Amino acid sequence: MNNFFKGKQVLVTGGAGFIGSNLVHKLIESEAAVSIIDDFSTGSINNLNDISDNSNVSIVKESIVDNDMVDTMVKYSDIVFHLAAKNITDSTKDPYSDLLVNVNGTFNILQAAHKYKTKKIIYTSSASVYGNARYLPINENDSLNILNPYAASKQSGENYCMAFYETYGVPVTVMRYSNVYGPQHSLDKQNPSCGVIPKFIITALNNDPINIHGDGEQTRDFTYIDDIIEATMMAAASPKSDGEVFNVATGKEISINDLVNKIINISADTNVNSQSVEHIHRRDIDNLRRRVLNIEKIRKHLRWTPNTSIDVGLKKTYSWFAKG
Repeated sequence: MNNFFKGKQVLVTGGAGFIGSNLVHKLIESEAAVSIIDDFSTGSINNLNDISDNSNVSIVKESIVDNDMVDTMVKYSDIVFHLAAKNITDSTKDPYSDLLVNVNGTFNILQAAHKYKTKKIIYTSSASVYGNARYLPINENDSLNILNPYAASKQSGENYCMAFYETYGVPVTVMRYSNVYGPQHSLDKQNPSCGVIPKFIITALNNDPINIHGDGEQTRDFTYIDDIIEATMMAAASPKSDGEVFNVATGKEISINDLVNKIINISADTNVNSQSVEHIHRRDIDNLRRRVLNIEKIRKHLRWTPNTSIDVGLKKTYSWFAKG
């Protein structure tokens, strides 16, 4: 797969974010020439400091709402990884900004890709579009249940992707990520539902009580960052992914209570004092009881399966935060 990206011009929107910066680093390892668009509203230049002087990297501090800038950047790109988006917290606070970035920004990318016949577009969506599913595990063709502005805008972006594929033949793939975690996952301005792992780990390292919203029996399908990056790059390299929607997850659910217990056990193994746990009020965004995704489709189409178990992933993530 690395040979596929060698020498290609690749654009990554949101390339200074947690997932985006990890993707950028892997693309650089694959000898791609990488351009990054990021307005740094949630991303951090610190995620790119070690490659900012690389001659194969260019960074543009702008928003994808700027259509002329997007047009220019896409024009010279073979492949576009579109990760830039408002997160669920910002989307809920300011739904109009969410509309501009997550919907209009995505439209700008697709319009330019159609205009310049871009070879591949990867649109990163979210398992949030499923909401409270009627059946588990959740399949890609199950009905969607939109519970917040973020999910609404991500679904709209998906719809435009499929419209441009069906109408204009734009080679686009939709990746629905499920609760991504791992090293370099900053807490700053993070989506609280996806940021619980670093939040719990930092709390454990500080020997403070770990707060769990609600009864803690809500479940999620947590996916390690390395597995997410591998699946995303495999989709970009495969013509079998054109016009498809893929779940990117582990296919295994874990309760928040069990997650916290695992982190407490890891902290005990590293000589951090055992943590107390406190159950506090349920938040407005805690309207999802269970989530686990079916990953059979991506396994069949792309031969991808996750390699990192929750136990291994948590230990790697804990170790990274422990080093400071």
